[in-house]
Amino acid sequence: MLYPRVMARHERDFFDERPESRPSTFTCPRCRHRAEYQVRWIRRTKKPQPPRGSDAGDRAMYAKLRDYLVRMDDDIYCERCRSKFEIPSHQSIQFLS
Repeated sequence: MLYPRVMARHERDFFDERPESRPSTFTCPRCRHRAEYQVRWIRRTKKPQPPRGSDAGDRAMYAKLRDYLVRMDDDIYCERCRSKFEIPSHQSIQFLS
């Protein structure tokens, strides 16, 4: 019995990745110092066309994809007290319009 060949698609098949740095303002939970920090992100932009060998399901998924940013830094150091604190997790992905 022959089964159809199924190949799993990865995000890198649909997106180009590029590192990026953006300024963000955070408050240290220890000393309450508010400052602007450079936070590293990866920008994922949709490729101009779906990958070769895509089936109907892959093409339908490709049509729904949007560009987005994924935050790489989880922790930063306070400029004043040098303590390490976590960046809030609700800001880990940003969709671009």
